[in-house]
Amino acid sequence: MSGAAAGLEVLQITENAGVVQARKLVRTLAQQCRFSLVEQTKLITAASELARNTLVHGGGGTMTASLVEEHGRRGTRLVFADQGPGIPDVDLALTDGWTSGGGMGLGLSGSRRLVDDFVLNTQPGQGTLVTITKWVR
Repeated sequence: MSGAAAGLEVLQITENAGVVQARKLVRTLAQQCRFSLVEQTKLITAASELARNTLVHGGGGTMTASLVEEHGRRGTRLVFADQGPGIPDVDLALTDGWTSGGGMGLGLSGSRRLVDDFVLNTQPGQGTLVTITKWVR
């Protein structure tokens, strides 16, 4: 992958406070990137959902956040990683309305719709890695 990342920050998401910190950091990065208010809200919402998944379903993990530039465009990239149980059926997990818990089933599928690039890597028993990128329009 070509491009550069700036201001790489890693947050621990091991309790609810980590989810709140993730939202605050993403808001700051989105503002630095000069996203419109609507685009900021989309990225913060996606980050909040994925941070919550990292905590609740993955047993905690990390969010790595950075500003990126690739092919003449700039954006914000977030990587959520956990060592939890993984996702046994990715297609099902990405189906709108499906939930593995008591939520609304909008976490993964909703997050995917809110960003420009969405990559999910998971194996049962080996954790989950979700990488999202939002580009400035």
